[in-house]
Amino acid sequence: MREDPAELAARLRPSRQDGDHPRPVLVRPQWAPLDGPAGFATDDEGVGLDERWWERPERLDRTITLPFPPESRASGIADERPHPVVWYRIALPAERLAAAGHRPGRRLLLHFGGVDYHAIVWVDGVEAGSHEGGQSPFALDVTDALTGGGPHTVVVRAWDDPYDRSQPRGKQTWRDEPAGIWYQRSTGIWRPVWIESVPPVHVRRILWRTPAAEEAVTAVIELNRRPRRPLPLRLGLAHRGRPLARASAVARERITTVRLTVPGGAGLRWGPEHPELVDAVVAVGDDLVSSYLGLREIGRTPRALTLDGRPVYLRQVLEQCYWPDSLFSAPSARALADEAELVLRLGFNGMRIHQQSADPRLLHWADRLGLLVFGEIGAAHDFDSEAVRRLRREWAQVVRANQGHPSIVCWVPVNESWGFPDIPRRPEQARAAAALARLTRSIDPSRPALSNDGWHHVDSDLLTVHDYDVNPARLRLRYRGRQMERWIAPGVLGPARAFVVVGSDQPVDLPVLLDEFGGVDFRPDGGRGWGYSTVRTRGRFVRRIGELVAAVRASDALGGYCWTQLTDTGQETNGLCDENRRPKAPVQELAAIFGQDPQPPTRAGN
Repeated sequence: MREDPAELAARLRPSRQDGDHPRPVLVRPQWAPLDGPAGFATDDEGVGLDERWWERPERLDRTITLPFPPESRASGIADERPHPVVWYRIALPAERLAAAGHRPGRRLLLHFGGVDYHAIVWVDGVEAGSHEGGQSPFALDVTDALTGGGPHTVVVRAWDDPYDRSQPRGKQTWRDEPAGIWYQRSTGIWRPVWIESVPPVHVRRILWRTPAAEEAVTAVIELNRRPRRPLPLRLGLAHRGRPLARASAVARERITTVRLTVPGGAGLRWGPEHPELVDAVVAVGDDLVSSYLGLREIGRTPRALTLDGRPVYLRQVLEQCYWPDSLFSAPSARALADEAELVLRLGFNGMRIHQQSADPRLLHWADRLGLLVFGEIGAAHDFDSEAVRRLRREWAQVVRANQGHPSIVCWVPVNESWGFPDIPRRPEQARAAAALARLTRSIDPSRPALSNDGWHHVDSDLLTVHDYDVNPARLRLRYRGRQMERWIAPGVLGPARAFVVVGSDQPVDLPVLLDEFGGVDFRPDGGRGWGYSTVRTRGRFVRRIGELVAAVRASDALGGYCWTQLTDTGQETNGLCDENRRPKAPVQELAAIFGQDPQPPTRAGN
């Protein structure tokens, strides 16, 4: 690369990309999507492997639109019946290879944003690899499988047992029909499929360390393998089109650490009021990638989460990321931008992406808008050794994949004891939940991690409570500091008669968040649906929300909240918006309720 990397970062401005790229924090100049029409077949008898369907295109004779799951209307299939095995046949024409910049001497990576649940991939009849885990992205080097000059073909077999409760599935139902808070399943491919061409030694991941006490950042650059000979490494930073910092090094190992001094970095810190992003370009040997970062350091006091030492009151909303026509798949990249903007317009400063891994394109908009995100994964619903193995493996992949987004401020591997149903009485379940929290911190020590969001904390960095009491007076009393101290203690029953703290190893001098409450169902026509409380008029809807939020904001001890929920989701009709993202009350009225931090207490303990 001849151009100065800081000058190139200033010109490219990767933080201002259009949001289409499936991996916004690591972008190469050329890539090509493979979404669109593809061959498709179900394999309920499980005969496809024996009959070698990857070599028999006539067996994949239906057409599906990727990346939408076959249960969805957007896919063109709209088949909601359980199918344990599905097959895809995806064209890989020469023009897509050219668009991805592929040429002799380079390697072709085939990326999948998500395939539920176990995938085997063939390219031109050659098995290229496999992957287990429906919520973690993966990439395969398919270069050696390409035969001749093309056209080339990708075949995918996806196995997804619809009834396996040991499989991490989140809100996807394990029954034939959705019910309660369980929604329609998503089988097979459900996130973008794409290709990019890379040199034999290339950048796999970039992490940034941005301590608040220093005008410097540290880049941790991870290659796909150790280079056979040292490679020149150049790195440049820019801000709003202005070169900021540059550094050079030599990459001798798989991981290289580079420190850059950032003049004026104290004025470029990232947060909800000032979501400043710094653009970056990294060149290693023949590889060139662009990225971005947010300068911020996450910490905590006994009362609040902090950014750069300043307390932040969390005003989050529960985000199910579910659409009526495309289910858990976003209908478009633009829809994800609109989603993040809707959260901001309604007065929130963050969101809890609930029971699924976050789409990196949504995280990109959270980065740009300054939204504070809790990153989660879909749970298994039985506790056994297979469920623990699956969750541990997939969770580690999700954390590594999304670690570069500054908007993520907390990791949530377990929610409400789902898959860990008896933590207070089953030591093996308590140990497994604590081990997931420790695993999370070992991968990413820069963010807090929860052992079990909402219930039964055994090794959490924050204490979170879920409470759907519909009585504002009871909420106001329960979350007064002196009253709350009585049940934030080991072995003491809290709201809903659940233990918030289990065991003496769990610290209690931590911020307490009410990170699920509300759930008001507004159905003026009295039709089907449900919520945690129901109103019939718009005026009562706004008043009920205002009363509940005011009761929580009156607490002198809470560090924030998460309102349930952003949108109606399937049969669950307790959203602030309907399933098509239309607010149920004027946006300005809702924003006036949610867009306020609490007033400081006039006297401790009041």
